[in-house]
Amino acid sequence: SSGINAEWPLRPGTKESRWTKNVGLGIKTPREAIEGTYIDKKCPFTGNVSIRGKLLRGTVKSLKMKRTCTIRRDYLHYIKKYNRFEKRHKNISAHVSPAFIDIKQGDTVLVGQCRPLSKTVRFNVLKIIATAGGDKKQFVKF
Repeated sequence: SSGINAEWPLRPGTKESRWTKNVGLGIKTPREAIEGTYIDKKCPFTGNVSIRGKLLRGTVKSLKMKRTCTIRRDYLHYIKKYNRFEKRHKNISAHVSPAFIDIKQGDTVLVGQCRPLSKTVRFNVLKIIATAGGDKKQFVKF
């Protein structure tokens, strides 16, 4: 076993077990990670990745890559000369575990920092906070 929080729960109806772990930080392991049959070495629940460092919240911008999404983080930057704020944003690539099969564009997600998984990916999706609501265009943050 590779950790204190590792578990070998028995799947209902079968005698085989699936290795999952608790990532900590008050985040529950998704049911799909425990009961699913996928194999993903970069999954924070069933793979060899530990979550450490920053936890960030953002909106899913695109799902065009395999098991990876682009997350947009909006923020305000203060300009002292004009005594005003300007809108800015950053895009972050994050690995999406097959446990989150119902993720869609526009969803608000919580991502956690991990070791570099590829050239641009340093974060892992841990939780879907809010789902995108309908076709109505709404203000996200400002």
